[in-house]
Amino acid sequence: MVKKAVLIGINYPGTEGELRGCVNDVKRMHRCLVDRFGFSEENITELIDTDKSKIQPTGKNIRQALSELVGSANPGDVLFVHYSGHGVRLPPETGEDDDTGFDECIVPCDMNNITDDEIREIVDKVPEDCSITIVSDSCHSGGLIDATKEQIGESTKKAGKAVKTMETEHEDVRNRVHVVNRSLSLESMINMLKQETGKDDIEVGSIRRSLLHAFGEDASPKVQETEGLKAVTKKQVVRKKDKGILLSGCQTDQTSGDVRTKGQAYGAFSDAIQIILDETKGKKITNKELVLGVRELLEYECYPQQPGLYCSDSNADAPFIC
Repeated sequence: MVKKAVLIGINYPGTEGELRGCVNDVKRMHRCLVDRFGFSEENITELIDTDKSKIQPTGKNIRQALSELVGSANPGDVLFVHYSGHGVRLPPETGEDDDTGFDECIVPCDMNNITDDEIREIVDKVPEDCSITIVSDSCHSGGLIDATKEQIGESTKKAGKAVKTMETEHEDVRNRVHVVNRSLSLESMINMLKQETGKDDIEVGSIRRSLLHAFGEDASPKVQETEGLKAVTKKQVVRKKDKGILLSGCQTDQTSGDVRTKGQAYGAFSDAIQIILDETKGKKITNKELVLGVRELLEYECYPQQPGLYCSDSNADAPFIC
């Protein structure tokens, strides 16, 4: 058995969507995987955008890292992914069926979005007798593995309802923290895409077309299908057991907090995970116990986000990571 991980932290420096805590989340999780869970350094891949000597978390590089993680796996291996960065929620194409009513996406540093459908396809390639745990500390992260059973949360029960999100920034006077949410408005995403590509003619109704023009064959397969570069394929996948385990920072219609306090910055969800793990003092904790503990802690600290758990019944009661 080999334990392998891909850790993705994106702060988007120099953009209007700049965050502060995402790379810190990844560094902290890296130490946790090595010290607590016995991962080897050579089996951990980091993609961060604050150090040009590191692999940059572009859409192409993230897709390649995830593909290599799954492609190199053998039965019995332990696979882990941590993503800290922006999330965006796009309406699905006309006639498309989606369990939450939207495409939940993670946002690479170059805006080459990765959709929940892509994450599902990656999970479906995991070998038998192997599972992949994904922690996503981003806005709208509930349902990020498309069509996965919701164990804790309300995301798939809200399909088609109005989106409710908290304000972009707020101060928590009691805890003396400043919180910025990890959600991108379509306007901000367009502005950042313009900055990345140098193109000024990008509008709300042409986002997918603009992504295709900017990234070509490196764009999301869904974008390529939508714009006619690839033939639309509907695959009927029969899953004996869903091998994906998603711990989401919030529900699909919520935002996740990027916290700044006393010279430190971190994701509220990522920080809470580390606190709960520390409280167990090395003992095993199930995925369900971890998410419930994190929910209780964030509620106590007055964060509005509600983390979720999406996986099979057996994986809900399985130990976190190991």
